[in-house]
Amino acid sequence: MFAKAFRVRSNTVIKGSDRRKLRADISTAFPLLSMEDLNELFPNKEELNIVKIYAHKGDAVTLYVLQKNPIFFQMEKQLFPTVYTLWRYPAMLPAFTTWPPVLQKLAGGADLMLPGVVVSASGLPEVDQGDCCAVNLVANRAPVAVGTAAMSSAEMRSSGMKGKGVNILHTYMDQLWVFGDKTNPPVIPVTNSPAQVEEETEGEEYEEEEEVKAEGEVRDGQNISEPVKKYCQSMQELRLEKQDAEVLKKEEMDKVREGEDSDGEEDDSRSPQEQMDALLLQCFLHALKTKVKKSELPLLTSTFLRNHMVACCPRGKQLDIKKSSYKKLSKFLQCMQRDYSLVQVKELSKGVESIVEVDWKNPKLSSFRTPEDCGTENNSVEGCGAFEVSYQPPEITPLYGVTARLEPLFQDAQKRKGTALKAIEVRNIITDYVKKNELVHEINKNFVIINPTLCDCLLEKSEYQEVEKLKWDDLISRTLSRMQACHEVLFPGQRAMVKKGQVEPIDITIASRGSNKKVTIIKNLEGFGLDPALVADTLQHRVQASCIIQDSPGARNRVQVQIQGNQVQHVGKLLLDQYHIPRKYVQGLDKAPKPGKKK
Repeated sequence: MFAKAFRVRSNTVIKGSDRRKLRADISTAFPLLSMEDLNELFPNKEELNIVKIYAHKGDAVTLYVLQKNPIFFQMEKQLFPTVYTLWRYPAMLPAFTTWPPVLQKLAGGADLMLPGVVVSASGLPEVDQGDCCAVNLVANRAPVAVGTAAMSSAEMRSSGMKGKGVNILHTYMDQLWVFGDKTNPPVIPVTNSPAQVEEETEGEEYEEEEEVKAEGEVRDGQNISEPVKKYCQSMQELRLEKQDAEVLKKEEMDKVREGEDSDGEEDDSRSPQEQMDALLLQCFLHALKTKVKKSELPLLTSTFLRNHMVACCPRGKQLDIKKSSYKKLSKFLQCMQRDYSLVQVKELSKGVESIVEVDWKNPKLSSFRTPEDCGTENNSVEGCGAFEVSYQPPEITPLYGVTARLEPLFQDAQKRKGTALKAIEVRNIITDYVKKNELVHEINKNFVIINPTLCDCLLEKSEYQEVEKLKWDDLISRTLSRMQACHEVLFPGQRAMVKKGQVEPIDITIASRGSNKKVTIIKNLEGFGLDPALVADTLQHRVQASCIIQDSPGARNRVQVQIQGNQVQHVGKLLLDQYHIPRKYVQGLDKAPKPGKKK
């Protein structure tokens, strides 16, 4: 949530009535806080600010800031404490324990997976799905992350501690922590350290010399923040594949020792990567044979993975392409097309691949037998529910392309015509050019002297004889305005794509169809990785109105969704709240019917 910088929309002092309401809401949400704790959290004479921000993905979040430290944040009407508050009251939330190297992954935006959870002698904390919970490290109860439980404690135990455990929202060292005074976690001793439990368990391979050193420092009463930080840095270069292999190896050893896996002897001879390759192929064939229908083609490859392959994953197992030898879905599908001729994959729109044909008579597919341990009951969701839950919008970054006119200005940086750069990269290159050629004005450092190269690149003909110097900001803005507009689109799990021109937004329009009946038309859903068929199905069930898909006029290989009536409000809610498409990339939301007026 806060792995990247956020934008502050407003910062105001909270009113007395709002302060009392917030205090009552926190008392209800966190009953373990006593009246004395609430009095310490909200001292009457201290100024409490309410800061409204937009996270980097467009989510609206409200912060409550006391003495320059954010103490709570609110999103979708749910309150969450920050690490600053949890360091004062560590027992206010149920906490899961993990290893210090995992903190680097959490701070980078990853969620806490159950194989990385360290279970103490007292067992897992009791939580329900969606409950607010904390994450701490071994040998220190001071929480380092806040999130929501991805499943209940009972489901965690029944799954064999596999899958996602906590959806992480905020961590120590993220941008929300940077918004405060940047203090390090305090030392809060653990009475029953998970590390002690580990020494009694056979087959554990997580024990390291740095961990022992950190535990020793805690026993000596020293601050744990420095050894934990040093430990994380020393483990930063450890490859993710190696960690995954150790976890999988540990799980297989536990299964063999407890006699839970009758087929473990066969799997032990294969590496974790080979096991994932086999699981990937099994889910692929299972999905083609039982899930995909000819009427669905062409089918987006991302939708095929989310809605069909994941639904065919056996119970107790998790499909993760990154742990396979293919690493990417596109590479796996290319292999299936090249080696077995099972499918044909084409790029119908730039950067978005679709399955256009399936050979159901292929011997490899026709001879495949559906396994009995299919996890469709747990993993699949009827309709488009699975798509709605797992969809993640692409990250779009504005870029600027070097043009022929500006190429002399970028020669020293070895950037040729057509090279796409971020705004900060352009600024750094221009700054280096000015300093290298000693063009900073001697008297006023805010101005840059115009030399012949800058004159040819940035000035209009009418300015050649008049303009001798420019301000720094004017210099940068002129450079950016004369560069070619580009943008980078990064879909989760796929290779980033650079496209020329501005981002083409999702377009919502209202049209009349016979007898002045209104219809809502939605275009360019494919550009954001959305399947028009699934969006149409969702809207049809949500508003109970007729919805069809038709070819988009003037756009080759693209379709548009048409739904009866003025449904802009429902479409906007679906795109913004459920699919989390940034508002700036949705065009036509102002066409929603005004409240109190007839449509």
